[in-house]
Amino acid sequence: MIAPVTGVTSRLLTRAIRRVEARWRELYGGTDSADIPRILAAAALAADRGDASFIESLTPRPALRLSLHLVDLLEDDLLAVWRRGDTAASQVLQTIARLRLVRAAIERRFQHLPGAPLVGIDGLEFLIEFVHDMRSPLNSLLLLADRLQQGWSGPLTPLQLRQLRLIYAASHALNTVTSNALQMTREWNQLEEPEARPFSVTKLLSEVQDVVRTLAAQKGLEVNFIRPNVDRRLGHPIELNRILLNLVTNALKFTRTGTITVNATDRDGSNVEFAVQDTGPGIHSAAQETLFQPFRRSSGASRATFSSTGLGLAITQRLVVALGGQLKYETAPGKGTLFFFTLDLPVA
Repeated sequence: MIAPVTGVTSRLLTRAIRRVEARWRELYGGTDSADIPRILAAAALAADRGDASFIESLTPRPALRLSLHLVDLLEDDLLAVWRRGDTAASQVLQTIARLRLVRAAIERRFQHLPGAPLVGIDGLEFLIEFVHDMRSPLNSLLLLADRLQQGWSGPLTPLQLRQLRLIYAASHALNTVTSNALQMTREWNQLEEPEARPFSVTKLLSEVQDVVRTLAAQKGLEVNFIRPNVDRRLGHPIELNRILLNLVTNALKFTRTGTITVNATDRDGSNVEFAVQDTGPGIHSAAQETLFQPFRRSSGASRATFSSTGLGLAITQRLVVALGGQLKYETAPGKGTLFFFTLDLPVA
């Protein structure tokens, strides 16, 4: 028995709504999906009665992108019904046509937004330039905050030191977002350094340590770095730096007490294993289902996720794969999380 949707007379739309709701819960969990039934019901009412104002009258008004996405999911479900032949084709196609009128009405509202010109390829190019413009001042802020903490301009009071650490942490978080956003504009296997080059693993780990030192001090945590026996390797240090920074800063984000250990270990042949272990709460089982998905929705404040957009871990996995490895993890409630991967890095 399909639960009815208030005001919706079409059984076809009612069944589609219930299937989309179930699919949404399966993908994103139930905590953040409270708005989904009312948006779906409003979209169905609009299609059922030929009046798009049902969505516009919702209070609070839902995000246009979310509304468009849910209308698309309804249409996908109806197209699946049409392909299976479960319902008369004329009825299904007529319902899809009405639903597309609702989508067109939402799109017209979308085009009146001040940011509408940013949608599409031209908008993407503009956003890429915008993010590039952010990187230089953010790097300057990081450098200045770091030097001030080291006493380059004289001694600091404890309050000034805490404030500088907050400035550094905020600047670093913004810098990470811009770097991850730029990486999302590249092809999956495109690296910033196309060719492998000689580098020092010890220097690489020291650079990561320099960046996260202030973040760890702010939370009263210790970060330990264990170097390999073989130092000079052939690889892509820029990408490796970004991978380790993503893993370490997020370990710091979710660890309240204890330590984070970053380990680079020589393995058989020319392989090197990199591992980041924290003493945090572990990753909730529900969060693990979408751990590597970018632009995912959080399953609730009490569940540890890599970031609100999911970009951090998605980018990290993407970079590890581009370098020829596979990002893996082990986690348990109350026992922390271990992320690790192995790369072929010939001795230089």
